[in-house]
Amino acid sequence: MRLPARLASLILLIPLTTCGDSSGPSEGGIHKIEHVVIIMQENRSFDSYFGTYPGANGIPIQNGVPTVCVPDPRLGGCLRPYHDSADKNLGGPHGAGAAVADIDGGRMDGFPREAETDMSTTCNPAQPACSLQGPTDVMGYHDQREIPNYWTYAKQFVLQDRMFEPNASWSLPAHLFMVSEWSAKCSVVGDPMSCTNALEDPQDPRGGTPPNYAWTDLTYLLHKQNVSWKYYVAEGTEPDCEDDAMTCAPKPQSTGTPGIWNPLPFFTTVRDDKQLGNIQNVDHFFADVRAGTLPAVSWVIPNGELSEHPPALVSRGQAYVTALINAIMESPLWSSTAIFLAWDDWGGFYDHVVPPIVDQNGYGLRVPGLVISPYARRGFIDHQTLSFDAYVKFIEDDFLGGSRIDPHTDGRPDPRPTVRENSPVLGDLTRDFDFNQSPLPPLVLPGAKAP
Repeated sequence: MRLPARLASLILLIPLTTCGDSSGPSEGGIHKIEHVVIIMQENRSFDSYFGTYPGANGIPIQNGVPTVCVPDPRLGGCLRPYHDSADKNLGGPHGAGAAVADIDGGRMDGFPREAETDMSTTCNPAQPACSLQGPTDVMGYHDQREIPNYWTYAKQFVLQDRMFEPNASWSLPAHLFMVSEWSAKCSVVGDPMSCTNALEDPQDPRGGTPPNYAWTDLTYLLHKQNVSWKYYVAEGTEPDCEDDAMTCAPKPQSTGTPGIWNPLPFFTTVRDDKQLGNIQNVDHFFADVRAGTLPAVSWVIPNGELSEHPPALVSRGQAYVTALINAIMESPLWSSTAIFLAWDDWGGFYDHVVPPIVDQNGYGLRVPGLVISPYARRGFIDHQTLSFDAYVKFIEDDFLGGSRIDPHTDGRPDPRPTVRENSPVLGDLTRDFDFNQSPLPPLVLPGAKAP
């Protein structure tokens, strides 16, 4: 029986060889992970970052030329995926409507149309980011020339090429699913049974009235089992707009500011359990790593500048993520940590893989996913179907004895449509680890820049 109070931090990274064998970890091996750190960046599709990664399910290419060509209504003809060396991108709309239009019944050809339509109807010409000259950049992709550290993590650890956003919608629902496995609206303050499904329009924290997130989240289970957790937020601005909008005025973000990337302060469970103090500035992440006091479960959330959310610079986001990972690798915590690195939604960027349908909420489009850990299978590419639900399942299996956010068993019923961790479609993150291997050494990379 493990001690319920043990610290654990989980960071999300992606495996990079083939997931063909059925061998799993040794019995009890998952408990070598005492710290789970989830680093959640913003708005990139898998193809936009790893579409040309060797061995991954990337952009269809023959003789060096992409075989797909997507209609371009504004310029005529069609657009092929192309290498984009720009550090600043625009992307496209990424709400529920845009997801449906981009997928287009499985044709995966709506990306330019959605970006160009949104730019022409909602863009403020006074904003420099709004000048759309030439083709939209949603068909562009980066590779190791622009994101060398991300590709190095993929080569040395695990890359996941079927990591899907858990919901087919934008940032707020994605972050709600990340911490609670649901996005909903609640009609009675504090009453989880008053909540109803809301894929696109849960109550926005920026609307003036504090949200009423009354349904059950993961911190409720962690608190019951005395498992430590923190949600680290980089203070600054939050650029993401409501619903499908591509551009909007930045809004402030801090541990105490209502935000779509910072929903936990508005969960009934967090307030009732008196754990608002667990939501802290990202400076505390670096301090906790240095002191060896990182909690068992950590979420690390960027600000607008660090997020890679257009128009934020790709290079600045990579430098920030590298600083987070280097900090752990340079500490004694490395030996017991798993880092899961992902991007919250596709940001309107092209991806060629049709998402599987698991229920009325998702999955959404593919996003990059990485697993970084001394027990990660080196150079492994995981082809399992995954979503952020797999992070929650891993945490539950590691620290909670397999308990689930399940209204029938968790002691706090709510009317969520499905128990996402139990979906038969969902893969098993433990396949990305070999708990019998000699632990991989830390890989401290250059170019790190903390906030």
